Amino acid sequence: MKLIKIFLSFGPIAALSLGMVSFGWVDVAHADSHMSIAQHHTMHVTKSPTCGCCGAWVNLARQEGYDVEVTDTVDVTSIKLDVGIPGRMWACHTAMVEGYVVEGHVPFAALARLLEERPDITGIAVPGMPGGSPGMGNDPSARYDVLAFGGDAGDGEVFYQAGL
Repeated sequence: MKLIKIFLSFGPIAALSLGMVSFGWVDVAHADSHMSIAQHHTMHVTKSPTCGCCGAWVNLARQEGYDVEVTDTVDVTSIKLDVGIPGRMWACHTAMVEGYVVEGHVPFAALARLLEERPDITGIAVPGMPGGSPGMGNDPSARYDVLAFGGDAGDGEVFYQAGL
């Protein structure tokens, strides 16, 4: 009986201590995520104001830690022509990050690879709007190619294969 009284008297203290330690670990994890956010650069996305899938991709980019600036316009064609995206690679939105063009629903693993490797290309694209790509259902098992264009890539070299 005495053992139970001792446990009951220390139980709340132990629970409070465990809770404080747990919250401390949450703060540490939160601080680490801020460091990864600081490593991302500002991304500028041009999209149609009425395109829900483009808005979903922008939200996912922000969740990934990118600082995203958005320009909504009904004329998304002009930016594609201005930055030299081959017509067969067009998709719904166009992003610019660190001097690269990112066209369409590019998975963030491909974008991270682009920014890490920094190849001599103009950009990467996911032509069309493949189901399961980020903003189009977000299915990690969806299979589609991310194509590189311009510079050393020429037009249409496979840069990354999603879902493999």
